[in-house]
Amino acid sequence: MTLLVAIFCCSYSNTNAQRLEAIGNEKPLKITGGIGLEQIAYWSSGLGDGRRDPYNFFLNGNLNIDLYGWSVPFSFNYSNQSNVAFSQPFNQYGLTPTYKWVTGHIGYSSMNFSSYTLSGHLFNGIGVDLAPPGRFKFSVMYGRLQKAVEADTSRSDIIPAYKRMGYGFKAGYSTGKDNIEVMVFRGKDDENSIRPLPASYSLTPQENVAMGLNLTKQFFNRLLFNAEVAVSALTRDTRAVTDSAEHNTAPTGGLISKNSSTAMYTAYKAGLGYNGNHYTIGLGYEWVAPEYKTLGAYYFTNDFENITGNLQVRMLKDRLTAAVNAGVQRNNLSNDKLSTMRRFVGALNLSFAATKKMNWNFSYSNFQSFVNIRSQFDYLNELTPYENIDTLNYTQVSSNASLGFNYNISQSKEKMQMFVCNVSYMESSDKQGGVKQPSGVVFYNLNASYNLQLIPKNMSIMAGFNANRNSALDMESITMGPTLGLNKSVLNKKMRLSGTLSWNGSYTNGENTSRILTARAGSAYTIKKVHSLNLAVTALNRNNTKGSTRKISELTTTLGYNYNF
Repeated sequence: MTLLVAIFCCSYSNTNAQRLEAIGNEKPLKITGGIGLEQIAYWSSGLGDGRRDPYNFFLNGNLNIDLYGWSVPFSFNYSNQSNVAFSQPFNQYGLTPTYKWVTGHIGYSSMNFSSYTLSGHLFNGIGVDLAPPGRFKFSVMYGRLQKAVEADTSRSDIIPAYKRMGYGFKAGYSTGKDNIEVMVFRGKDDENSIRPLPASYSLTPQENVAMGLNLTKQFFNRLLFNAEVAVSALTRDTRAVTDSAEHNTAPTGGLISKNSSTAMYTAYKAGLGYNGNHYTIGLGYEWVAPEYKTLGAYYFTNDFENITGNLQVRMLKDRLTAAVNAGVQRNNLSNDKLSTMRRFVGALNLSFAATKKMNWNFSYSNFQSFVNIRSQFDYLNELTPYENIDTLNYTQVSSNASLGFNYNISQSKEKMQMFVCNVSYMESSDKQGGVKQPSGVVFYNLNASYNLQLIPKNMSIMAGFNANRNSALDMESITMGPTLGLNKSVLNKKMRLSGTLSWNGSYTNGENTSRILTARAGSAYTIKKVHSLNLAVTALNRNNTKGSTRKISELTTTLGYNYNF
């Protein structure tokens, strides 16, 4: 028991919720883990020293100690290629105890208020979520968001940071169909937490207050409206002088002190969806102001506007389903940048159950981005707004399409037969100044297979054919060939045997360049659900029509053992 306590004290854990109500009802301590050994032998001909060592082994193990949901995992790996690698994958520890409608956060944890305020940022402190019976819910947190890191001019990999503390709360009211939430988050850097930085560093202590409102409202049992609005007051340098002219009118509510580096930013999004008897339609809009930032998120994308729409229709007694999604995105909302990007995304998905045995599906998506780049020279020296309009316009288009078909030939207690076929297409092309560039890529892929399952014999057979074509610039490459596979369970399903045989030929600009024959065989055997043995053998023979290495043969054997407790 002393050893167990020492392990808990010396390690950290970031875990799922601890079940306080389980005390006295469940076994308090659970220990699970496993150990495994894998050995790989390799032989080759025609490759000189080969592509890997002739023999390797890998030893790995894991141990997990669970005390009422507090999980402390350990693992290790050892190989003849490297030294022992020991891992206990936490350098912090945290508890998330729960009791009925109360959930606590102690130590290292994360909470989510909204995407524009506190959004999954790790903190070291305390927090609580309260969801009592009724319509109200509350969340509160306080802790350290970032620890202080001193600058080290001799090491470029060390990034200095100020100690950052934060607190916030969220309150919500719900009637089941209608919901409203308000949240406030505040974060501030301690400028005295590290020594003064050299002039070469641009880091400044910051302070931030982000406030948000989330709203969901349902109308007439079919129309659903949701919206999220947030404002963020950010002081980028708390040491900056106060704006004596009072030009800064950012309404911070007195939660932070304003100076010449303080600014207010907004972000909002809204969605409207209608659910009909046989269709669903929706519209969405999102706006994030340039330079919007919250200290409650690690990374935040700003300066963009999104407009999206979607439509789903069910027809022919729900046998045919069609879904369309489309959207437009643009940046440079303030029109103060030298480049502006606009993106269009469209997607179509169709699913059709032609008969009880036959199904079709089709999908298509088109991604297109448009960038208008104006050099500083052109920007400063143009005489009219009509100069240099198209010279640096750049458009990138990517199209993807796929068609799938499956046919259930027969299905009974004795056997099942199915035929599956999928075809896909992808094209990527560029345009500059309205002229298509020669760097486009076109890719086709075909996959067809016949599957037979003999149920009483615990055996399945697969025969397939694969082909793909890839063209770029002046080169066209094609690879195709058949595959045959077999799987069977024996010894009351304790052992599984498998094998595949495939042949592929490669062609470049119509000329055969290589022929590859690959054979794989394997077996897996389980003893009393805790021991497992597996053996795999792969043999490859490759004939190249070009190059110094005309014939290549490789043989790889893998033997493994695993024990789990």
